[in-house]
Amino acid sequence: MNDLLSGWAEEIAVRELAVSLPQRWAHSQGVARQASRLAPALGRAADLLAAAAVLHDVGYAPRLAATGFHPLDGARFLRDSHGADEHLTRLVANHSFALLEAEERGLRGDLEREFPVPEDRVLVDALVYCDMTTTPTGELTTPAARLAEILGRYGDDSIVGRFIRLAEPEIHAAAARTEALLAAVVKGLAQPR
Repeated sequence: MNDLLSGWAEEIAVRELAVSLPQRWAHSQGVARQASRLAPALGRAADLLAAAAVLHDVGYAPRLAATGFHPLDGARFLRDSHGADEHLTRLVANHSFALLEAEERGLRGDLEREFPVPEDRVLVDALVYCDMTTTPTGELTTPAARLAEILGRYGDDSIVGRFIRLAEPEIHAAAARTEALLAAVVKGLAQPR
């Protein structure tokens, strides 16, 4: 990551995750690599996606886990401690259909009020794609395998398990839209954004 925003984001992610949660940091690095693969389709928005990708799980950092809901904790940290851009905080807060999990946790109102879902559907989909095609250790995977891994790790009856089953159709649809956009740009059938 060489651009200004993504470089700043990587510094924060390293500081918050690399030592305290090395596996989470490996995942975040993998998500950022996936974001760099999408850069040709995103044009000027590529740096914003790269920043959101490397920071999407920063709310897991033990010192930041105020509510225990990492999208909200991470977005609040970025806003309150770093004055981060609203576009970035809204992407982090809403990554991978977090609104559905917020509902399960009784935090939907807080999330919607503080960090409304971004209007840029392409960036929202792209961040879902990056997260859901990266294993916990930062390797490439498919959305189906990632969803199965999440369910296996948390269990069907957990908050995360219930959320991921609700989000599954949307996750697959977002991944398909992102893959179609990238393919169209690579084939010259669409212009980068």
